Amino acid sequence: MMRRTRDERGSISIWLAVSSLVMMILVGLAVDLGGQVHAKQRAHDIAAQAARTGGEQVQAAPAIKGDYVAVDVVAARNAAEEYLSASGVSGTVTVTGGNTITVNVTDTYRPKFLSFIGVGDLTVTSTASARLIRSLGGSEQ
Repeated sequence: MMRRTRDERGSISIWLAVSSLVMMILVGLAVDLGGQVHAKQRAHDIAAQAARTGGEQVQAAPAIKGDYVAVDVVAARNAAEEYLSASGVSGTVTVTGGNTITVNVTDTYRPKFLSFIGVGDLTVTSTASARLIRSLGGSEQ
């Protein structure tokens, strides 16, 4: 029978402890980076919906007459900001050219696993725009 040398005692325990720690960190990275991607997608969805909500606010008189279609700037900004507030995120709304609403959203993701090793909140941002157009027969006018 072979005898073990004394200097190998406990080496499996150290290897198991180190590999377990590494595996937990890898699982934490997978979960938390996936969560951050999901938070970014959510921020983009909220920005797009807020821009669409603002885009629904048109100046009624010229649109009814058929002259032109333009965004009611104050009502569009208010509607988009209310949507952001109801969604629980912060952001900015700008209206340019009388027909384009751009919404920038900033949100945070709180890591589930990586917070144990000191990784704090991760900031996610996204931008979306909606442009009001007038079409006749399927072509933009």
